[in-house]
Amino acid sequence: MSRRKNGLVFFGLCIFCAGLAVVSCIIGVSDISPSTALRVLAERLLFLNSAATGVDEGTEYIIMNIRLPRVLFALVAGSGLSVCGLAFQAIFRNPLSDPYVLGVSSGASFGAALAIILGLESSLFGLSGLSFLSALVTVMLIIKIASYGNRIHTTTLLLAGISINFLISATISLMLILNQEQMDKIIFWTMGSLSYVTYGNVLTAFVAVMLGTGVVAFNARPLNAMLIDSQSATTLGVNVERTKRTILLVCTLMVAVIVAYSGVIGFIGLVVPHMVRLCMGSDNRRLIPYSIVGGMIFMLASDLLSRMLIPPSEIPVGSITALIGSPFFIFLLFNAKKRLNK
Repeated sequence: MSRRKNGLVFFGLCIFCAGLAVVSCIIGVSDISPSTALRVLAERLLFLNSAATGVDEGTEYIIMNIRLPRVLFALVAGSGLSVCGLAFQAIFRNPLSDPYVLGVSSGASFGAALAIILGLESSLFGLSGLSFLSALVTVMLIIKIASYGNRIHTTTLLLAGISINFLISATISLMLILNQEQMDKIIFWTMGSLSYVTYGNVLTAFVAVMLGTGVVAFNARPLNAMLIDSQSATTLGVNVERTKRTILLVCTLMVAVIVAYSGVIGFIGLVVPHMVRLCMGSDNRRLIPYSIVGGMIFMLASDLLSRMLIPPSEIPVGSITALIGSPFFIFLLFNAKKRLNK
């Protein structure tokens, strides 16, 4: 694809993403007409007085304090999870790597559940801090199990991630039984939802995702070299182990902050990088911006579906992404099996 056509495609995806974000702000359970919702958004963006144009405070509150933060967080979370999946697939040279499959999301969810039980959810670094520490310990444990010498075996990595996922799920279930007064909140983290995010959550997640994505983008060339193999990357001057540790650290931070506020939302980091790679090749310098926009679109569409399928009830957005991602994961496993049989 030529550079001009590449730019046009990217611009088109950005326009589509922006349109989907506006639609997500307009559509909801509350009976608010699209024209009214658009008027509120335009008024607030232009800093006009809504009372002067006949929009009541209740309508404005629903759009500006419930729907808009949700849409903004979907944009941040989708981009962050997608970039993390892309980075994991590069450093492990494994197309099945993903924060959810590797157990990083579950580890962060355990930390969030622990923060709720300990009453630390309202503190500044309670949820995000414990989520980060728990996710970091989880990913280090999985890597330790999957490593043999200096090599990380793909099959062992997947099995270790799945096993740790089961262990954490069982532990959270036990926590639910022993702490039934916090059961509703803990279940929220395990299923994934954007229902209760605030502008403060959006800002915290935005800072974490921006920093993490910047680090991943800065390491795009080393990641390209590591796609070949570790020895070739070392020959090209890449400090493989330091790059792996850096990427693991920043991606774990991104996932932990996102999970702390939205719960476990899986498979975005698996599906989006694969779709982008099929269309754009394997150069991470090109894949990163497309993964950002692709993750935003995937997350916005999933959240929109979660609100529209069975109104006025709402399906957890993590269930929607799992329904899409699980068949895709099985498809990738079948492809991997076919390559082994050749």
